[in-house]
Formats: sequence, C-alpha cells, structure tokens
Amino acid sequence: MAHDETPAASGSRRVILQRSSYSENLRITEILRKETVGGILLLIAAALAILWANSPFSESYFAIRDFEFGYEPWHLKLSVGAWASDGLLAVFFFLTGLELKREFVAGDLRRINRAIVPVAAAFGGVVVPALIYTAVNLSSPDTLRGWAIPTATDIAFALAVLAVISSHLPGALRVFLLTLAVVDDLIAIAIIAFFYSEDVSLVFLLWMLLPLGLFALLAQHRPKFFGSTTRGPWLILLPLGVATWALMHASGVHATVAGVLLGFCVPVLRKSGGKPVLPRPNKPGLAEVLEHRFRPLSTGFAVPVFAFFSAGVAIGGAEGFVSALTDPVMIGIVLGLVFGKPIGVLLTTFVLTRTTKANLDPGLSWWDILGVGMLAGVGFTVSLLVNDLSFGAGSEHDDHAKVAILTASLTAALLSSVVLRLRNKHYRRIVEEETADDDENGIPDVYEQRDVVERPDD
Repeated sequence: MAHDETPAASGSRRVILQRSSYSENLRITEILRKETVGGILLLIAAALAILWANSPFSESYFAIRDFEFGYEPWHLKLSVGAWASDGLLAVFFFLTGLELKREFVAGDLRRINRAIVPVAAAFGGVVVPALIYTAVNLSSPDTLRGWAIPTATDIAFALAVLAVISSHLPGALRVFLLTLAVVDDLIAIAIIAFFYSEDVSLVFLLWMLLPLGLFALLAQHRPKFFGSTTRGPWLILLPLGVATWALMHASGVHATVAGVLLGFCVPVLRKSGGKPVLPRPNKPGLAEVLEHRFRPLSTGFAVPVFAFFSAGVAIGGAEGFVSALTDPVMIGIVLGLVFGKPIGVLLTTFVLTRTTKANLDPGLSWWDILGVGMLAGVGFTVSLLVNDLSFGAGSEHDDHAKVAILTASLTAALLSSVVLRLRNKHYRRIVEEETADDDENGIPDVYEQRDVVERPDD
C-alpha cells in the first residue's frame, strides 16, 4: 500500500491525508484511549439527566439545575446549570486551546499541506449545516437565532465512537477527525463570541487582559518550573485563569472563550540550550504536561456534569416527541447534523482535491471521508451550549432543540459506525495480509522501522 508523496505513488499530484508520523500516531492513539472513557461518562450523564427529568421526581432535577448561588456584585450569581456551562465547560475549552495549538505548532499539521484539508473541511462542516438550518427556519424569525446549533462537533463523543471501532483505521483519518473537531469547536467559540455575546463591557474586557497577560508571561518564561512542580500551576496559574474567566464573564462575552485564550498562551515547544525545540515523549512541553494533568478533570468531571445539567429535558411522552418533530428547530438541527455535516466535509475535501491538484492517499477511500463526516455530526456538548444561548433554558424551543441534538447525535454516531466498521474490516484484512507477507519474508513491522529511525531526531 503506497503512502509516500513520490511521483510513483501519486503521479505529479500532491497527496493529502497521508499516513501520519510514528510519534503522531502514538499520540493520537493515546488521546482516543482517554476519550473513550470520557465519551462513556458523557453518555451516562446525559441518560441519567433524561431519565430524572422525565421521572416522577422531575421537579427536584429542575430545582437543582435552576438553583442560584454566587456573588452578585461580580456578576457571578448563577444557576447550577449556568455554572456548569459557563464555568466547568471553560476547562474543556482550555484543553481545546491546548490541543489546537499543539497540532499547529508541533504536530503533523504544522505543515500547511497537511493542515489545509481538515481545516477547510471543518469550515465546510460548519457552513452547510448552518445553511440547512437557516433554510428550514427562514419563515420563522424567532427560531433563526439557533442557526449555529448544528455547526459543532463533540470531540469526546466522536472520538469515543472512533476509539471503539477504529482498531485498524489509518492514523491519518484519526488526525483528520481530531483536527476537524478541534477547529470546529474553535469556530463555534468564535461564533459564540461574536454572535451570542450581549451588552459587551470594554472595561471588563480590558481588565481581563491583565491576568491573561500575566498568565501568558509566567507560562512562557517559566515552563520548566510549572512543568516540573505539581503545586505551581494550581497555586499560581489557576488563580490567574479564574480571574481571566471571571472578568471575561462580567464583560458579556461568553466565559468559555477565556478557556481557549488561556490554552493559546501555554507554550508547546520546550527549551533546550536556550532554543525552542519540539517536545519528545520523555521530554514534553508545558502544553502536554498541563493537558495530561487537566484532561481527567475535563473528561471525568467537567463535561459529564455539564451534560447532566444541559441534557435534561421533559419530553412529555410520545405526544411531546411528536410535537417536537413538527418544530422547525428540530427539523433544522437533525438535517444539519445528520446530513449537513457529512455533505459539508465531503464536498469541501472533494473540491480541494480538484482545485489544488491534490489526491487522497492511495490507501484511503472517499468512503473513509464520508464516515468521518458522518461522525462529525455528533454535536452533543457544544450544540447544547449554543442551544442554551439561543433560546434560554426551559423554553419550548430549547426543549425541542435538546431532543433534536440528542436524536441527531445518536443517529450520526450509529450511521458513521456502520460505514467505519466496514472500512475497519477492510483495513484489518490489508494489515493481516501485509503482516503475513512480512513474517514470511522476515521483514520487521513498518512502525518498528520508523521507531528506530525517527526517535533519535524527535
């Protein structure tokens, strides 16, 4: 199976989505392993919320979700649900910022020929669902505000599905999905910042720059200290991060934006002899260290708690579900996530291969891209967040949108699983055939060879 970019492999055309490097393959595999647990916890939390919200004890669920506490003069008297979406979800977006910066500074995607496809596909996967939702709701101005709901991809949920079914899928597809999902969420945060922020206070925004700048200064100039000590980040960087978050929240811009900005401030490269160098498995940069420390907090607590307080919706039995089916909000969201996402991803990738004289790696198929595009339709976490900002918790459209997000995300996960499982069987047969040939000829595994050659230069 050819994977290089030589004329023999691809003629005179550039190859896109080629096999990732050995170190990148190991890193993506590790992320998939971690996100499997996070995705399972996410599903459990959402299921418990739906069951409780539709049980005889539903009033207690909504009473807890809507209970307010906090310091009013600092604009921090929020409901439990708002603390989960504005506060805990900032941890998730902090990791999103770290991951995005890691990809473009030290990952395979630091090279434009690798980055252009998933980034463009992410934009296509945002634009097409938004257009579909807008077309469905064009005659209903009060529901148009939800146009951004079907634009997001849930990283934890999507990667959890991929981790379960992707034992033999090429590493390039995993990198493609991860980057697409991260960029997708970054676009969603930009949409939230520009379209869902109201009564923005420039005074609070300017004050926010003070702790943010100090956070960046300390992280950039003392990476070894914060990377080698456990207490340093918690006692110094965390208070600065909380101050940045609180001032961002008070400014009127959604507070989760602060998480992404803080993530961007953390250095990815490590210093050796006074010069920045790429991180290695045994010598990670500060971004990898903080990601390792904070990911359990995000996947094990922050995101599941957010899902628990956001997914709870009183469906109202079969009659309530039928009522939701006639709401243009639900129709637009389902069509956007289930059909708009794969169409946008597939169409954008196809156009790029035709306009830039590029080919897919010979070992990949357009069915692979379709499967990943379908999986990108799992919009759970960020879609729920945008929904709350669009319609407000407890409104009829808000409830119908939650039903739509859950329905569409599960449908997208199931449809993508069918396609990707078939592709996984295809690649497993190829690996078994290649392994049998290599064993017969006494040839070591390709990644073993790459391990020997590449590790000294990492």
